[in-house]
Amino acid sequence: MDGIADMGGTTGWGPAQRPRADEPVFEEPWQGRAFAMMLLSNRLVGGNVDSVRHAIERLDRDAYLDDGYYGRWLNGAELLLTENDVLAPAAVEARARRLRGEDVDEPDAPELNLPRREPVADSLRSLDTAPKFQPGERVRAKNMSPPGHTRLPRYVRGHTGVVAQIEPPSVLPDTNAHFQGENPQHVYTVQFDSRELWGEDAEPFTLTIEMFESYLEKAS
Repeated sequence: MDGIADMGGTTGWGPAQRPRADEPVFEEPWQGRAFAMMLLSNRLVGGNVDSVRHAIERLDRDAYLDDGYYGRWLNGAELLLTENDVLAPAAVEARARRLRGEDVDEPDAPELNLPRREPVADSLRSLDTAPKFQPGERVRAKNMSPPGHTRLPRYVRGHTGVVAQIEPPSVLPDTNAHFQGENPQHVYTVQFDSRELWGEDAEPFTLTIEMFESYLEKAS
């Protein structure tokens, strides 16, 4: 879906900072707990890696940007728990206010009715069909805006690249995120010239992206 999470290729965010050589896994203890809470919340509701990504990309601007990277994980976990009726929508805020000493009532927990889903160990699959595209072939990223989850970046849509190699088939995130089936597809490493994406004034380099077969079409 097109939203705040699809930031690739956009401008105005300032220079990227090189990570420190001694950078810890988590700068502060709460960040590790936030990461763990998202993993546990997703397991509780029977989610998968794609449903996690879809939860995070549906956050509003404040929840996605102002609360920082691990704030997104916390906000995404809260969304998963509330929309699956594990928590009432106002429960987290009520608990936070009570921790600050305010005398507020916490809403009653909803009736728990979690769907039964089998956990997915990995995303790689086997296919009997042959890949539609071959290395060296020119392809175009389809110019489409799916209403749900997708891993097709907005900035490559409608642009032409070259297949560099064929990767192992994998579960399609677009359907897996919504529990509509795995729909495994061939995956391709596609190379795009920066000037094809951002015009002749762009710094010249080659951008490499892994793309699912349904994202691509033959370039004329």
